[in-house]
Amino acid sequence: MTESVATPEGGFQARSILDEIVHEGAQEMLKRALEDEVDAFLDRHADVRDEKGRRQVQRNGYAKQREILTGAGPLEVKQPRARDRRKIDPEDKVRFTSSILPPYLRRSKNLDELIPWLYLRGISTGDFGQALEALVGANAKGLSANVVTRLSESWQREHEEWSHRDLSEREYIYVWADGIYFNIRLEEDRQCILVVMGATKDGKKELLGVLDGFRESEQSWIELLVGLKSRGLEKPPRLAVGDGALGFWAALRKVFPSTREQRCWVHKTANILNKLPRSLQSKAKADLHEIWMADTREAAEKAVETFVAKYDAKYPKAVACLTKDLAALLAFYDFPAEHWIHLRTTNPIESTFATVRLRHARTKGNGNRKACLAMVFKLAQGAEKKWRRLNGSEQILRLLQGHEFVDGIMQEKDAA
Repeated sequence: MTESVATPEGGFQARSILDEIVHEGAQEMLKRALEDEVDAFLDRHADVRDEKGRRQVQRNGYAKQREILTGAGPLEVKQPRARDRRKIDPEDKVRFTSSILPPYLRRSKNLDELIPWLYLRGISTGDFGQALEALVGANAKGLSANVVTRLSESWQREHEEWSHRDLSEREYIYVWADGIYFNIRLEEDRQCILVVMGATKDGKKELLGVLDGFRESEQSWIELLVGLKSRGLEKPPRLAVGDGALGFWAALRKVFPSTREQRCWVHKTANILNKLPRSLQSKAKADLHEIWMADTREAAEKAVETFVAKYDAKYPKAVACLTKDLAALLAFYDFPAEHWIHLRTTNPIESTFATVRLRHARTKGNGNRKACLAMVFKLAQGAEKKWRRLNGSEQILRLLQGHEFVDGIMQEKDAA
């Protein structure tokens, strides 16, 4: 039995009652999965209570209803939410983020994006048919374990081709670098995937390099950076942002010696707090915040002096952790103030892979290194479509013209 329904183009198409049943079933299954996910999150934090024993991590209604495009048709979804009601530093609160419905998959019926997400979440190839059928209906037909394996192999070839693309016409003003670790089921050692993101002359963020490295060694980073240079990336970035991993910085100094260095303040803050007793960490964190959020370098340096005066006598290791990298921690002051929000941390990379890291911590991971590398590459490509441009991207042209910036403000060139 069929019925005719209007199409957006003004025509008609036949739709069977069975299609309606599949559509309603898929929507109901997705709804239940999202509800179960938030309930599981609340259960994990059930012991977070106030002095009266009341739960502090609670349901918080629903996000605005949105449409998810799938092979079973458009599904209307209201994402359940949760919140941490504790009156503490917002950065210390627990947050609920759905792993079933990543924001940048909300309007896609592309199996090339959906399958990597399922695969990286620990769903074995043998379970793909059942998992996909619930979400994409007829589009899942024929997706056997062998088909999924072949798709993974095709992604590996795609990554290989992408890794040899010509970069001679490209120029990147800033780069962000990070090493991301994953568990591999068939190997004892954890896999470290090196990732580099770059910002172009028009302020657009792009995935620049993805390499299976040996830990975060200098040699692995040299291999990645030399590879970029050998394919035409001759102009060095003006600034590189990363954590304290010595391998990356040693490699950068050899391959792009003129590139300035900016240490990530999130990583540095965590390293400093680890050298302080827990009772002082909240106050010390606020003191560190006064440094890297100061309006001028002079104000930041005064905040550093205050930090040293407070903690050096009893906690010299924490102070040394701060002062040894001070020049690299404050490098952002020599660049446009509009860009500071992008330059002070490695968040552009961290936010992309946060969900992937979380899920890998709860699963046994991929079966082999090549498959994991291909999946991470595909996920990064999907995320790249949603990366936002730099604030004040027009300032990049002034950087390229040789203008100097002091405390984020452009200095006028002296008249000839």
